[in-house]
Amino acid sequence: MHVRSSLYINGAWVPSTSSATIEVIDAGTEEVFATIPEGTAQDVEAAVAAAAAAFPAWSALPVAERCALLGKVAEQLVARNAEIAEAISHEVGMPSLMSSLVQVGLPTGTFADAAQRAASFTYEYEVGTSLIVREPIGVVGCITPWNYPLHQIANKVAPALAVGCTVVVKPSEVAPINAFLLAEIMHEVGIPAGVFNLVTGTGPVVGEAIATHPLVDMVSFTGSTRAGKRVMQLAAETVKKVSLELGGKSANVILDDADLAKAVPDGVFKCYLNSGQTCSALTRMVVPRSKLAEIEALAVATAENFQCIDPFGDADAGKIGIGPLISAAQRDRVRGYIAKGIDEGATLLTGGAITPEGLDKGFFVAPTVFSNVTTDMTIAQEEIFGPVLSIIPYDTEEEAITIANDSLYGLAGGVWGDEARANAVARKMRTGQVEINGGSFNATAPFGGYKQSGIGRELGAFGLEEFLEVKSLQR
Repeated sequence: MHVRSSLYINGAWVPSTSSATIEVIDAGTEEVFATIPEGTAQDVEAAVAAAAAAFPAWSALPVAERCALLGKVAEQLVARNAEIAEAISHEVGMPSLMSSLVQVGLPTGTFADAAQRAASFTYEYEVGTSLIVREPIGVVGCITPWNYPLHQIANKVAPALAVGCTVVVKPSEVAPINAFLLAEIMHEVGIPAGVFNLVTGTGPVVGEAIATHPLVDMVSFTGSTRAGKRVMQLAAETVKKVSLELGGKSANVILDDADLAKAVPDGVFKCYLNSGQTCSALTRMVVPRSKLAEIEALAVATAENFQCIDPFGDADAGKIGIGPLISAAQRDRVRGYIAKGIDEGATLLTGGAITPEGLDKGFFVAPTVFSNVTTDMTIAQEEIFGPVLSIIPYDTEEEAITIANDSLYGLAGGVWGDEARANAVARKMRTGQVEINGGSFNATAPFGGYKQSGIGRELGAFGLEEFLEVKSLQR
């Protein structure tokens, strides 16, 4: 069992001001995997003070030197990939091979990209008689979720540090061990004291202390829309900048000329990635009613090719392994949505609120497909965060677009069909990213959403800009 008894503040491992601890539960075994400090507002005070004191020197350091250090962080993430992936598989439940590729591979790329991009970024340019200067915003509070824990930390920390900000990180208390491993790397590569600080604990205590602290210049939050609204309310008291990456209920529009043999399996996979615990998951498959039966058959065949497995086990030959959900609470929540779908009249095609055969331990939910879902149903509107696909039929292309936009969210989406038609539909979707004919995730393209999916963008050049203030020098 991993026992973490210290926080990382001002370049050193220090005890919390509280002796209380939080248990981290293994998603696959339901047993205690680790314990961490339950940090306090006093711990946040120390971390913010350290970050504020470190900011002048770090922001004045030549960008090439900052980026060289971040490049070393990326190198150490590569070197410790197996160790970090194993920890995340225990925490989150993603099968270990996928954890290595996704849960560690993506943040490694983010650190490397931020280092390279910040080194060549244009920080000053002239507009008429003015010199426009972009400067680091200051101390950034980074509050991150559990589903892609290290990736979400990297999306904030890498660009913030690259442009000269200092950070205080509060990882999810449900999946925090990867953050401790990152702190070790930060220390080992020589990130100066106070530049990176780690305080673990709960949202109502540590998260709220970060959001309200007067020396925190910006809060970058990823998590639920409910919690994001709370962060925004608290941050408003000191009028600090807030960046939010929140929930999603993304529509995957399949046009009547789409290649169904490719479109449907791809859509099911992108609904079930990380056991459906993905904010940008394509959870609503919007399909032509004339082809509903064919699409249902393809969706069921694909879903039934997923096999619930222990995160450190292997799926049967020809099957795709899918791990457990992160917690008992999340499993029960998802099963509650499944029951709600049945109660409200959706057609359950496969899966359901059942325990997968042969798995008496682990927070598993069977891969589930509903059809004949209508937009007024709960499962068509609320983010489930589990392996549950809703198939929604339409009669016209205009209706498909209306259905796609009938959501409080606007994080991601997909369109399948003739490329020109698909592009035209994509442009009418009120969402931050749209995959066309299965376009792959681009880790350097801006990521973020419309409406209640958030404010701001992460990754690539847009990710750097979030952590910069703009000043004009009139001459």
